[in-house]
Amino acid sequence: MTHRYVGRELTDADIDTIRRICADPTYPTRAAIARETCRCLGWVGANGKPKDMSAKVALARMDADGLIDLPAPTHKATRPYRHLQETITPGPEIACRLSELSDIEIALVGRATRASAVWNEMIGRFHYLGYTPASGAQLRYLATTTTGAPIAAISFAASAWALEDRDAWIGWNAEQRKARLHLVVGNPRFLVAPWVAVPNLASHLLAAITRRLRGDWQARYGYAPVLVETFVHSDRHRGTCYQAANWTRVGRTKGRGKLDRYNAYALPVKDIYLYPLARSFRSQLTAPLH
Repeated sequence: MTHRYVGRELTDADIDTIRRICADPTYPTRAAIARETCRCLGWVGANGKPKDMSAKVALARMDADGLIDLPAPTHKATRPYRHLQETITPGPEIACRLSELSDIEIALVGRATRASAVWNEMIGRFHYLGYTPASGAQLRYLATTTTGAPIAAISFAASAWALEDRDAWIGWNAEQRKARLHLVVGNPRFLVAPWVAVPNLASHLLAAITRRLRGDWQARYGYAPVLVETFVHSDRHRGTCYQAANWTRVGRTKGRGKLDRYNAYALPVKDIYLYPLARSFRSQLTAPLH
């Protein structure tokens, strides 16, 4: 029997290994258990580094499902994203043509920086999905004016494990998807600040950021993705900026979400949009496995 957590398939033997690690006093904390799990199971990313954060998330879900017994968390979760500081003052309204909004700066956001706090606050206060911390590989970008006023925030992270319409469009079989899913990244958040009313700004930012995405991802994680995906809640949005930036609508989700392991179908159905980051994306994703 196999179990799947955060895109990783684990056999009963793997679960037994994790149970032994949990019971070993050499590894008294969840972080230590995650590191040893990565070492024992060869749980590494495409850059060869242990996927500690993904393992921690998976272990917590295994514990919740009753498969393993983890020690209590060392630190009590404070969920700071529910208490984001309000340091951004909306306005004054920016309403002009795109050509009149000169010198937009797009910065890659680092962790534990002022830009990171601004990004978190913008998404937490003004995006309809709110802010939740992401685990695993991710990049965040903050767009500002020359005066430093934030105008947009966008992020990229892990893609969905399985999407019937996406996988059919790529031409993937299950084994190819399993081996190359890391070459597809998701776009879970994109926000243009509500005080900004500049036609075509959203598609302009999408184009500018996707041009640099492969290089930025390569620099941070040691490999370059070839395709990016996003989901548009059609009851709320028309997907106009993605269409204008030449993203392709390939179908719809089933309402399950990345974390649905029990076919609950509890989420809204959304349109799936894809954008190739390399001309050879399909051949790279569907090449025969050796």
